[in-house]
Amino acid sequence: MNVLGIVGVLLLILGLIMLFKPSVIWSITESWKSNDATEPSDLYVWSTRIGGLMFTLAGLGGILAFWVL
Repeated sequence: MNVLGIVGVLLLILGLIMLFKPSVIWSITESWKSNDATEPSDLYVWSTRIGGLMFTLAGLGGILAFWVL
């Protein structure tokens, strides 16, 4: 498997996590920045899901390019 296929799979996995479990991403990247917040805001959840959709599409494109090329 070449680099394009590996990157495609990694983007797909990260995108699906961002799409379906944005709170996991928040826990890893943002929770330590706030003393009072116990969960991500609605805006953070939606923006993470939109980013997850973009990562998923990019990952699928990378996998498709790997198979076509």
